[in-house]
Amino acid sequence: MRNWRTRLSPVQQRIYARSAAISSIELPSSPQLSDAVTSLADALERDDRPQVQALSQRIVNQICRRLGVRSVRVQVQGVRPSNRRGELHGLYTQYNNGSHKDSIQVWMRTAKRGQVVAFRTYLRTLLHEVCHHLDFTYFGLRESYHTEGFFRRESSLFRALVRPPTAQPAPPTASLSEMVREIIAAGKQS
Repeated sequence: MRNWRTRLSPVQQRIYARSAAISSIELPSSPQLSDAVTSLADALERDDRPQVQALSQRIVNQICRRLGVRSVRVQVQGVRPSNRRGELHGLYTQYNNGSHKDSIQVWMRTAKRGQVVAFRTYLRTLLHEVCHHLDFTYFGLRESYHTEGFFRRESSLFRALVRPPTAQPAPPTASLSEMVREIIAAGKQS
């Protein structure tokens, strides 16, 4: 079977190669963005679709503002559409005139069981669609392909938003001299 990329025109192949070469998106941190992400996890847990919608839009607006590109409208839907090939998790629609009508649709319930999707899955889906938007508005690509670079960019955004908490050393519960006495006493008992 031939590689499907051989069917791309030379211009499309150059766009594909450029997309593959871009491996991250540097997103400056922001308390507003961190708060919205934390609140999104809570809203999903509560199954509060209007709040999930508002927070998803806030996250997308913050990302776009921080990167200096126009925002895109987010619509949160209920149960994912599906067919025998699988479920649709998200969809980015770009209109040819580049208007503010571009949109991202994400679904917050699984098709099979109607369960609210896990926070990390939902956020990754949202960021996946944001990456399609950024391919056009931030990187100036004329196409948005699922290259290795595309998935790395998605992961870099995810890591920027969901930073693992830094381990803070626990403060000592006793004074230093008390700790020394305990260590010496423990050594004498052995």
